[in-house]
Amino acid sequence: MLAIWAVLIFFIGYYIGPGFWTPLTKIPGPWYTRFTSLWIKYQEFTANRRESVHRLHQQYGPVVRLGTNEVSFTSLDAIKEIYASGGSGYDKTEFYTLFKQFRIKTMFSTLPKDEHSKRKRLFAERYAMTNVMKAKPLAAIHERAMTFVAQCAEAGKASVDVYVNISIVLLCGYMANCMDCVTHFMFSPGGLKSLNLKKDFEIMQELTYHQSLQKSLLAYYLPALEPYFPKILHPRSAPKANQYVLDMTDQVELDGHSLLEKLKRKESNLEPMQAAAECKDHMAAGIDTTGDGLCFLMWELSQPQNMKFQRRLQQELKDAPVEAPLDNLVYLDAVIKEALRCSRRFQCLYHDMCPPGGRVIDGYYIPAHAIVSCQPYTVHRSDDEVFPEPDRFYPDRWLEMKGAVERNRNFFAFAVGGRGCTGKNLALVEMKTLLKEVYSRFETTVAPDMTGSMKLDDQIISARPKGQTCKLVFSHI
Repeated sequence: MLAIWAVLIFFIGYYIGPGFWTPLTKIPGPWYTRFTSLWIKYQEFTANRRESVHRLHQQYGPVVRLGTNEVSFTSLDAIKEIYASGGSGYDKTEFYTLFKQFRIKTMFSTLPKDEHSKRKRLFAERYAMTNVMKAKPLAAIHERAMTFVAQCAEAGKASVDVYVNISIVLLCGYMANCMDCVTHFMFSPGGLKSLNLKKDFEIMQELTYHQSLQKSLLAYYLPALEPYFPKILHPRSAPKANQYVLDMTDQVELDGHSLLEKLKRKESNLEPMQAAAECKDHMAAGIDTTGDGLCFLMWELSQPQNMKFQRRLQQELKDAPVEAPLDNLVYLDAVIKEALRCSRRFQCLYHDMCPPGGRVIDGYYIPAHAIVSCQPYTVHRSDDEVFPEPDRFYPDRWLEMKGAVERNRNFFAFAVGGRGCTGKNLALVEMKTLLKEVYSRFETTVAPDMTGSMKLDDQIISARPKGQTCKLVFSHI
């Protein structure tokens, strides 16, 4: 009997007790999150984290306890503190180790902020707008966009699956010279031709059409058991993509604007496999973010209630000089920003760890090593004064002078600070180029045979259409 009481006292003291006296008990949230983190883990495994966290913020306010050691925030002050304080914010959590490539740590999977900043400086010049807008890479982006336009024209009144085709144009590659955008940007003069070649198309499919959320989370939460998992529980491998990246890394002659040319320089201090890992990381990141964002954008513009926005965009493109700089197309910029604000990209990738000594965030003391985060989906919907009718797709809000400063300060699609998206400039140029060429020529509407679900399906990086299809009709204007 004494042993039973001893076990019971230990259980209460170890598992239940901290729920009453740790600093996080003062933070608003469901009562059970004081004692366990199983609730938030369950939401992650069932792909409901984004919506569940959002509902908690609607109920409890801008600061919410998600578990015994995790807190979510929505305020601008919290964003600055977590992601930009000291220049590059807090260290990342172990969650990011899931994104190693070839079992090698990349910039994205580097946890300490100082190491991350050092590696990021390697990419800064290549992803700067001055490099992205050079004649050769810009021509490559345009060539890929025109290939997509040609396929839309050939389809006539038949539907075009923009989820598949945009994945090819903007996800499997960034900058292409007769090849897909990203791979050309990284490997020029090498690069994929996914719109034209079946073998390249298969690489895109390998990186896109899979379901690895639960398998990746199992590896994260049960690392000691992962080596003993049956094959069915391991995230799907990508042998074709891996081999392609390794083959491209072996190139000797590289164009001066390419990412790999910079990574292979002696002063970069990267081994060939480290350079390959970085390139694989960037290729995968483009697939899961830029393409999904474009798919969502074109779907929204094609809704009957949003045709007025599509026509306003078409009018701007019609009135603009042929050689007008992309930055001069203000409504195109507004459409893209609104799509990024409304979309569900980057669901769980903003987890950071509170530094030693703890910090006070939004008036609450957060102890060292607690997990803190801000999810863009909620940040973009948390303040009706900044974003009135937040669930409505309304590009015109970005042209209104009133509240413009606050809107831009709260725009969180590309994160902020040293952890901000490295490929932001490249992504925006890709999106603007494709949309300019498409909506200068076509009106898009939802296809009659579009039966797939556009309900967002959260994945390990972002979210995608549940049906993995988005069929539109492209009609000449």
